[in-house]
Amino acid sequence: MISLPITLEQLIMAVQQLPKSDRQQIAKALIEVELQSDLTALIEELYSLPPIEEITDADIIQEIQAVRQQMSQ
Repeated sequence: MISLPITLEQLIMAVQQLPKSDRQQIAKALIEVELQSDLTALIEELYSLPPIEEITDADIIQEIQAVRQQMSQ
C-alpha cells in the first residue's frame, strides 16, 4: 500500500474529477459512515436512559378508552 499526504482541498478536487458514478459511490460511502455514527449515538443515548416502567394491557386499554371518550364529546 502506498501512502501519500493529501490535503482536503486536493481530495475534493480529485473527487470532482471522477465520473459521476464514482462520485455517487463515494457519497454513498460517506452517508453510510454518518448514518452508522448517528445510529450508534442514538443507541448509546437510548441505553443511557432509565428503564421505563412496564406498561400493562390494562394501562393501554384505559388510555384507549380515555381517548375515545374525549373524541366522542
